[in-house]
Amino acid sequence: MTINDIKHPKVKAWVEEVAKMCQPDDVYVCDGSQTEYDRLMKKMVDSGLGIPLKKRPNSVLFRSQPSDVARVENRTYIASKTKEAAGPTNNWIDPAELKKTMTGLYAGCMKGRTMYVIPFSMGPVGSDIAKIGIELTDSEYVVCNMDIMTRVGTKVLDVLGTNGEYVPCLHSVGKPLAKGESDNGQWPCADIDNKYISHFPEERTIWSYGSGYGGNALLGKKCFALRIASVIAKEEGWLAEHMLILKLTSPEGKVKYVTGAFPSACGKTNLAMLIPTIPGWKVETVGDDIAWMKFGKDGRLYAINPEAGFFGVAPGTNEQSNKSAMDSIRKDTIFTNCALTEDGDIWWEQIGYDAPGPLVDWKGNKWVQDKANKAQEPAAHPNARFTAIAKNCPAIAKEWDDPAGVPIDAILFGGRRPSTIPLVHQATSWNHGVFLGSIVGSEITAAALDLKAGTIRRDPFAMLPFCGYNMGEYFQHWINVGKKSTEDKLPKIFFVNWFRKTPEGKFAWPGYGDNSRVLAWIFDRCEGKDNAVKTQIGWMPKADALNLTGLDVSAEIMKDLLSVDVEGWKKEIADVRANHYPKFGDKLPKELMAEMEGLESRLNA
Repeated sequence: MTINDIKHPKVKAWVEEVAKMCQPDDVYVCDGSQTEYDRLMKKMVDSGLGIPLKKRPNSVLFRSQPSDVARVENRTYIASKTKEAAGPTNNWIDPAELKKTMTGLYAGCMKGRTMYVIPFSMGPVGSDIAKIGIELTDSEYVVCNMDIMTRVGTKVLDVLGTNGEYVPCLHSVGKPLAKGESDNGQWPCADIDNKYISHFPEERTIWSYGSGYGGNALLGKKCFALRIASVIAKEEGWLAEHMLILKLTSPEGKVKYVTGAFPSACGKTNLAMLIPTIPGWKVETVGDDIAWMKFGKDGRLYAINPEAGFFGVAPGTNEQSNKSAMDSIRKDTIFTNCALTEDGDIWWEQIGYDAPGPLVDWKGNKWVQDKANKAQEPAAHPNARFTAIAKNCPAIAKEWDDPAGVPIDAILFGGRRPSTIPLVHQATSWNHGVFLGSIVGSEITAAALDLKAGTIRRDPFAMLPFCGYNMGEYFQHWINVGKKSTEDKLPKIFFVNWFRKTPEGKFAWPGYGDNSRVLAWIFDRCEGKDNAVKTQIGWMPKADALNLTGLDVSAEIMKDLLSVDVEGWKKEIADVRANHYPKFGDKLPKELMAEMEGLESRLNA
């Protein structure tokens, strides 16, 4: 398709304006077809950028530059009109100043390349909860990944019509080519000082320059679906959250839908694709990363997964931790920065088996596993990724693509906490739940150089890197959302912690599939079952309320997992009061201070 196929005058004018600034050799409007995907993938393979995998049909491996391997938080900006609007947790730059800098970088940046126009829908096309974006990019890698991660193509332009709303997303790898020059099979990107991932919340616009990787370049993902969407959600009265969505079915065939927010490395994807260890229970996946929730006419919150694929971290994914993910990536998958085996397959650390002979590592060098050498560099980058089609997941719920969304019964929060936080407790009210979400965090280990070991790195609602405006106002927005319905219709809120440790330093709870035992208790709570006791910190399971049949955990450890650590919680409140809440100044909702003071008085009673 060409620019003339765009019927929306504003979109057409914007595309023409960007083409004039960036000076690509060609402009191509994507139709989202399989033929188009195959042609662009072949172009990358033929150029030496992509390596087809003999062992996995229709799957290709890419290697990025070592400087372009992850989201770059310190190059990610919220350029709101005022610094206060961005808040204390975001990088702020004056929007006029940032646009001047980036316009200079964009001038001529697509020379020697094609500019692709990607019309995409976040959420099922035409859904009342979905939103439309247009990404302009000079990267075929981005087009193919966006094809998997979003709904791309002509049908999106049809819904957009001549005057529909959309979010403009401009991206360039920042590496123009001289006449006759090529990338020579090398991943194109700019140096680190010229990387910018910029958001203009008032304009609902995203500009990205210099990176070809992940959330820096697939602008539908964190940039749109969280940072810009969180701003839109605040204005329109809904929630755009960094949450999984799962469907939980009881042995009796009853269904509950659960969302969950966890900081990175806390098992979000694993929980979304969990295989229960207790008979008769079933977990199916609606989404593994992002949830958009809007109120239905019945006063309940309905959620969609705005994405159409999984952009998962590969290392640590294996048959035990996440069998459904392993099944999802057997075909039709883009792998990035994984190791390559001699017989044309991928490999990464903790895949569940030793390296099958010599490998080519993510940097393109020969790599032979040496288990005796603890200092050996990994064969796959720790942030190596797979981009997989959601419908290829055997655990995908039939409702995952429902334009109406699914009604949410429970919201989970959690982080990596070796002590203090019990296995599970339930908030006594919506505002108490918002308080729990606001203090989410993970304990720092000795491996982190920037913070003292044993301190808590707070990541409220697991949204710290993704909230597009002042986080104090974000807390207030959650409280305001609670006022739009009644407690009986709002989801119940729970705090879980799979990561408690014994005095010997071992994980006290087995996790993985056994987390279904906690989900079953949460299910019963949503059914109104009297299986909980009220404590200072909220509702907790009664003795024998959890199904522990066949579980190898001692009664002593279970008692510890399900008890209130009064002294630990007093320290928790002291830390929140001294180090966390003051950041938000007068933007901190008074309701949260009231919840904290109420908890404090109950602990001191």
